[in-house]
Amino acid sequence: MSSPGANGIGKTLRITFSLRNTCRVNNILYALKQIPLIGRILPESLYQEAGLKILANVISVIWEIFAALVGKGLYFLILLGAAVLYPSPEKGPLFLYLMVVCTVIGGFVNTYMFNPTKDKYYALILLRMNARSYTLVNYGYAIAKLLAAYLLFGLLTGGLVHLPWWQRVLLPFFAAGVKLFAAAYMLRDYEKTGQASNENKVGALYWTALFVGLAAAFGLPALGIFLPETVSLIFMACCVAAGALSIVKILGFASYREMYQELLRDWMDQMDKSGASSGVSKTAMAARTQSEKAISMDAGITSSRKGFEYLNELFIKRHQRILWKASEKIAFVCLILVLAALLALWLYPAARPVTNELTLQFLPYFVFILYAINRGTGFTQALFINCDNSLLTYSFYKKPGQILKLFRIRLREIIKINLLPAFVIGAGLAVLLFASGGTDNPVNYAVLVVSVLCMSVFFSVHYLMIYYLLQPYTAGAEMKSGTYRIVLMLTYVVCYLMMQVQMPTLIFGLMTIVFCAAYSVIACVLVYRLAPKTFKLRL
Repeated sequence: MSSPGANGIGKTLRITFSLRNTCRVNNILYALKQIPLIGRILPESLYQEAGLKILANVISVIWEIFAALVGKGLYFLILLGAAVLYPSPEKGPLFLYLMVVCTVIGGFVNTYMFNPTKDKYYALILLRMNARSYTLVNYGYAIAKLLAAYLLFGLLTGGLVHLPWWQRVLLPFFAAGVKLFAAAYMLRDYEKTGQASNENKVGALYWTALFVGLAAAFGLPALGIFLPETVSLIFMACCVAAGALSIVKILGFASYREMYQELLRDWMDQMDKSGASSGVSKTAMAARTQSEKAISMDAGITSSRKGFEYLNELFIKRHQRILWKASEKIAFVCLILVLAALLALWLYPAARPVTNELTLQFLPYFVFILYAINRGTGFTQALFINCDNSLLTYSFYKKPGQILKLFRIRLREIIKINLLPAFVIGAGLAVLLFASGGTDNPVNYAVLVVSVLCMSVFFSVHYLMIYYLLQPYTAGAEMKSGTYRIVLMLTYVVCYLMMQVQMPTLIFGLMTIVFCAAYSVIACVLVYRLAPKTFKLRL
């Protein structure tokens, strides 16, 4: 089969960018409209304002560049930071090893081709574009962005670990080779099984492989174990060759339309169910369906409590799968990691001084970890879909006293759920500190445990508070609050920046405890005063 010509490539890219840009512009304009004060200034005819559309288009183009560079930039910085922090003097070979393992993982986790997105549904299903041309052009564009980002950051970060220029230039071709090989492998798998690999729907085997891969990438170097430079370079060269051979398969694949019809089946089903006039997006429908599946239908579930306590206990019991069971799984994984670290300290005593120093200096790093494992957003989404969506139609449910009472009940429950993995992490850190040589100040042990628990409490309070103050969902369970999204983004940014902070455990731990207590009091006051006006269904 012939590849798309220059005119065809240009036309396909224009249509693709137009679709993607239209979605982004509409989302940007809607988000602006939802921001307090700004939303009041903007006219109701916002979507017809040419000036604002131009501004939104400029923002969209900036976002395209930002998305292409920032993600890869952070990726390279993480690998560079790991290579620098590990005690090994061989920074170049260690950096190559981390790059090899993490890029192979990323090649199968983020495929580009097998990610069922909205713009693919619009282009291939609604507009009936040529599936082969669309796929090849957009996949080629994705690979070109990958090459550019890897080349830029490879040249910059590679120089900091003293890689020769030719090794830095090899990095982008290695990454592209891995992506191409992964795509060709999945296309062959589709030809054999008739099932398209959906990177958003993965099973236990996938998560196990991901966990093992990340443990090998970042765990083994802590023990001084990683691939020699020559082995990494030979592997990278083999991946470049495999990627070049995979191009033949990608160009010759003849069933792109059939594959995407399978891959986009959920989009098609959701659109058919919701109808053109429902106003409920596929994402919202999927969230509602997923939440409904998580509810236990056991008729024997009951409660002896009264009022809001009765309502809350039934909710918790019927959502065990996404609340307590998920928390138990996270706690179990954390326990396994702690035991593995203790075993490593026993087998490799040379790692004890480094572990001791990290434990006493890098407590701020665990702010991001607690942020990542916290169940706050899942809890509030389930609350709305399966409880508040209906009860918010009653006036008694929005009285200040009732709101604060239910807020405290729910806060108590989500704190208990999140404390389980937090306790395992906090106690694990204290044990690791003791096993790696201990500390002259015994208070550090208590501070490690209590401060991690306080971090967990903070996130529980934070997510429930912003849910009550910004209630982001419509009756169709679709998130429509630009302010809520901004707060979530800022939360992520702050937690990520905390990983760059190095502070003695005693000082940071005490600051965390005081901040958590103050934040909890402030949250209760704000909910009592403001939630009666803000805790309502969005239109």
